[in-house]
Amino acid sequence: MKCPYCGHRAHRVVDTRETSDSIRRRRQCEQCGKRFTTYEHVAANLLVVKSDGRREPLDRQKILSGIQTAATKRPISRETMESIVDQVMESLQAIGRTEVPSKLIGGMVLDQLAQVDQLAYIRFASVYLDMGDLTEVRNEIDRLMGRSANSSG
Repeated sequence: MKCPYCGHRAHRVVDTRETSDSIRRRRQCEQCGKRFTTYEHVAANLLVVKSDGRREPLDRQKILSGIQTAATKRPISRETMESIVDQVMESLQAIGRTEVPSKLIGGMVLDQLAQVDQLAYIRFASVYLDMGDLTEVRNEIDRLMGRSANSSG
């Protein structure tokens, strides 16, 4: 592994933290002295069944990328995004199936985002739910607002 700043290959682990399916390591480059974080994840051998019937391997990075896009310019930390992906991955593995529908994964992400940031939720939902116009967006906002009112009262 190369340092993302200078490309040097020698580095040392400064801190390690474990979660149920990943390990986060803080590393320090021996050349430039800068620190960076790496994540190690258990490889899941799940297939995602897309809405058109295609099957592709579950890609943790693809889930994270979708969350990052939805969370652009929102106060959501990288750790929170990683935690959402960790929770989704744990839930998928707990199901015990070899194939999972993409709709299930998107729904799990939406459930997590609804608890973290409502605007990121709407952004993700607009793509995931394939909202075609403002009426559909407004209906989802109303549904989300009703959901948060029910959970707080």
